[in-house]
Amino acid sequence: MVTVGRCARHTGGVDLVVSPGPGLPQGLIVPNDLLVERFSRASGPGGQGVNTADSRVELEVSLADAGWLTDVQRRRAVAALGDTLRVVAAEHRQQRRNRVAARERAAELLRTALAPPPPKRRPTRPSRAADERRLASKKRRSDLKATRSTRAAGDG
Repeated sequence: MVTVGRCARHTGGVDLVVSPGPGLPQGLIVPNDLLVERFSRASGPGGQGVNTADSRVELEVSLADAGWLTDVQRRRAVAALGDTLRVVAAEHRQQRRNRVAARERAAELLRTALAPPPPKRRPTRPSRAADERRLASKKRRSDLKATRSTRAAGDG
């Protein structure tokens, strides 16, 4: 762990594991030495330890030069997330839980970004029967409204 100003910077820990999904049939493991974690004081609940514990976690992963991604995956990730994926977690009072939350969030963002785009919609036309049903319905509505206006005009 290295201290930079008031923030602690840490590179030790566990690899970032992205579970299998669309575009990632075997999943993905981001080596721990490519992750940069920074710790700082979080706002919010924490009691007496809130001003002394560095429980807020910033997790950064460089995507621009990610050798652990294929070229297609790297292009998708950079297009969706930018050159650097940066996740902040400060919702828990414990640093350990915030580290887990940041890794889970980063894994979910990567899984979503690496998914292939959905197939293009193939344009279709309504069937003749559907067209006829639509026109018959419009005709019934038109007739109904026409009867209202003739009765109203004849009464007045």
